[in-house]
Amino acid sequence: MRGLLASSIGVTCAAALALPLTPPATAAHAPVGASVSATAARPVSTAAARPAPARPAEAEPARTGSAPTLPGGTQSLPLAPRTHDRTLGPATEQGLFRQDVRHFSLVGVIWDDPDVELHGRVQVRTRAAGTDVWSGWQDVETHNADHAADPDTAERTSGRVRGATAPLWVGDSDGVEVRVRAETEPRTEDTARGPRTATPTMPLPAGLRLELVDPGQETPPQDPAAPDPAAPDPVVEEPSVQRALAVTAPRHTVPRHIAPTAEPAEALAAVDASAVNIELSAPLGATEIPALDRQATERELLALRDGELTTAQRAKPYIGPRPRIVTRRGWGADEKLREKKFVYTKKVKAAFVHHTASGNGYRCAQASSVIRGIYRYHVKSMGWRDVGYNFLVDKCGNIYEGRAGGVAKPVLGAHTLGFNTNSMGIAVLGSHGGTKPPAATVKAIARLTAWKLGLHGANPRGKTYLKSGGGNLYRKGKNVRLNVISGHRDGFATECPGWQLYRKLGTTRTTAARLQGR
Repeated sequence: MRGLLASSIGVTCAAALALPLTPPATAAHAPVGASVSATAARPVSTAAARPAPARPAEAEPARTGSAPTLPGGTQSLPLAPRTHDRTLGPATEQGLFRQDVRHFSLVGVIWDDPDVELHGRVQVRTRAAGTDVWSGWQDVETHNADHAADPDTAERTSGRVRGATAPLWVGDSDGVEVRVRAETEPRTEDTARGPRTATPTMPLPAGLRLELVDPGQETPPQDPAAPDPAAPDPVVEEPSVQRALAVTAPRHTVPRHIAPTAEPAEALAAVDASAVNIELSAPLGATEIPALDRQATERELLALRDGELTTAQRAKPYIGPRPRIVTRRGWGADEKLREKKFVYTKKVKAAFVHHTASGNGYRCAQASSVIRGIYRYHVKSMGWRDVGYNFLVDKCGNIYEGRAGGVAKPVLGAHTLGFNTNSMGIAVLGSHGGTKPPAATVKAIARLTAWKLGLHGANPRGKTYLKSGGGNLYRKGKNVRLNVISGHRDGFATECPGWQLYRKLGTTRTTAARLQGR
């Protein structure tokens, strides 16, 4: 697979130090960060008598004009045998008994080798923060290796990637118990006394750890229909005007709203993640990219891709109106976590639809926190360069920017093992094997694909060919004919995006094509 690599530092010279670094309305505290040793002892705990969980160090008071530390952290707890079986050989059940921990909201289990699958069952139960109320046992999706960078790519072969379950959103918690049980595989064996059935246990992966992710404090929900009455009326420039401003701005001017004490690396990372969207009527530091009507979207298409369009495409562009998209800054991405460079593929020929398998127990107001948790889990726990998906969609139909590099650009993701080149990945927050996705979510996927595929001349109802990078359905190098809007299971043997979401893709294709004017 060949990716086009571009340095994020070279996005625009004028963009340097032009972005306020703190996510809006997000309170800051020091990240947890450190690993915590685990024991197999079962503590006796009550809300009144138990010792308070260890608190993160207090954040240094912010200096005037400086950006406070971004929130969030990860506790990484090694698992231990939960059984008292003293026979030789690997433990058939590992985990942790109930214990007090620092606050977290998202959990997952990781292990050393990303090429090893976990054949077994992972279950967790958690205690709601500040109470003695424990949840029942919840299953964690173990088959997650199909959400990954392609084989032999720099991201996959970095040496940092680990095997992992899908993350599970559990809400604000301060106690946890986990059990990982190895799968048994019955088979018939011939013996001197005749055939008998044996049930050997599949070995658990080495290096099992429980990851407890604190995504940071909630960001208050933003209503795009209710602007700040104290803010001046926004001025939306045409893309060509924005490019001209970016090119002609002084190289070393620091805008007055940027603190001179901001860390340069952090400032550049945040600027770059925002500057790549400057062509889309999104000023530096914007928390959202506004929706456009059809005429404005067609003008934007001509401005962005004029030299690549055919005469027919200029006369009749098939593209859906651009939907509103919450930017990385809007959902509070800590840009220091990810790698600093952006990696691109050539174009977007197909969209793969996923579910995050992280559960449906979140409110729409918590969607930004869920995304921050998944982002931190992908990068810090699983060892990826950034969040794997190009876009995410919540149960209320809000669309979020995923992997950094620009929402209109062909950013190389890590979402569909074997088919990340020339594609994009859209993940629905939730689990949709047995739960129907809300109508707002299905409509949002159609709106997003109508616009993004339209930028690259793709018909949502059509077929396309992608070359496999290797997987469990198609050998490496095979040209595979796929729907332009496909489910993850079309490129890999997996249950993703869940049957209830997968069966809605026909409606999504029809709606997206109609929005393009086809």
